[in-house]
Amino acid sequence: MDIDHPAPPPPAGPVPYDKAFSLVLLRDMLRIRRIEEKCAELYGAGKIRGFLHLYIGEEAVCVGVLHALAPDDNVVATYREHGHALVRGMDMGVLMAEMYGKREGCARGRGGSMHLFDRATRLFGGNAIVGGGLPLAAGLALAEKMQGTQRVTACFFGDGAIAEGAFHESMNLAALWKLPLLFCCENNLYAMGTALERHESQTDLCAKAASYKMPTASADGMDVVAVCEATRDAVAQVKRGNGPVFLEFRTYRFRAHSMYDPDLYRQAAEVEAWKQRGPLHTFTARLKAEGKLTEDEFLALDAEAQAEVDKAEAFAEAGSLEAVEDLLKDVYSPAGDVP
Repeated sequence: MDIDHPAPPPPAGPVPYDKAFSLVLLRDMLRIRRIEEKCAELYGAGKIRGFLHLYIGEEAVCVGVLHALAPDDNVVATYREHGHALVRGMDMGVLMAEMYGKREGCARGRGGSMHLFDRATRLFGGNAIVGGGLPLAAGLALAEKMQGTQRVTACFFGDGAIAEGAFHESMNLAALWKLPLLFCCENNLYAMGTALERHESQTDLCAKAASYKMPTASADGMDVVAVCEATRDAVAQVKRGNGPVFLEFRTYRFRAHSMYDPDLYRQAAEVEAWKQRGPLHTFTARLKAEGKLTEDEFLALDAEAQAEVDKAEAFAEAGSLEAVEDLLKDVYSPAGDVP
């Protein structure tokens, strides 16, 4: 409780995008915020069960990164991946149905909140194991290199994954083989309930990555512009065939690690200070100050996001549960399918 993580200063400089793209970024952050708030409500009502990890406060990271990628690039995420799935193009109703455990979900209700997957949008998980997506991403990037494509694989992970062997193995192989891989560290300063300073002797995460002789950069994860620009630069480096790039996005989750977490390891004042630097709040203020957004336009975008959430909830409510006799499907391969 004695560790203090002061919020960064507000972003400086004008938004370097036209109104249309700026509103796309704002719209996606609003969509994530509203569905996450609804998920918290539905979890309390017992409609969503199991584990639920909310992304509230971190929206700028996935929105900025994913809008800097090409539609056919690969994305590997963590268990805090609802926003990544939405921005990548997953239908919100399908996402909500998955969290309800309904057959209409992206994994027919078998994966739930932590295992969202959508091959059509090249979202390869949702991984419940800390650092579990890192070797998968290395494999995807290796496959792309062997096939001679121009695809980049972006892998998201938290600061807690830095201590995993899978992180170091994946970084080493990516650097050795010059894989087209973008390591995106969502550093929210806490690995579950453990502050970064308590689980890493070296808190400069870029220094760790640089030890594998790859380019690194650190960006303000509360500023969607900073995230997007840093990612664009990194993608350009990767696509030149120079190998992987490590990006650290310093961000903050406003809610506890999961809905089970009593959140006793942070001072309330610290959380409130970071909320004042929230990505939605600051980006909206900047756009209004620059004449790219009016209050009526903001309210219309918010109403649109809320309507999408309401529609998704209704779709999930009307969905169906898998029949008991089908529960063993896809667990074992039929005898004739195995050579």
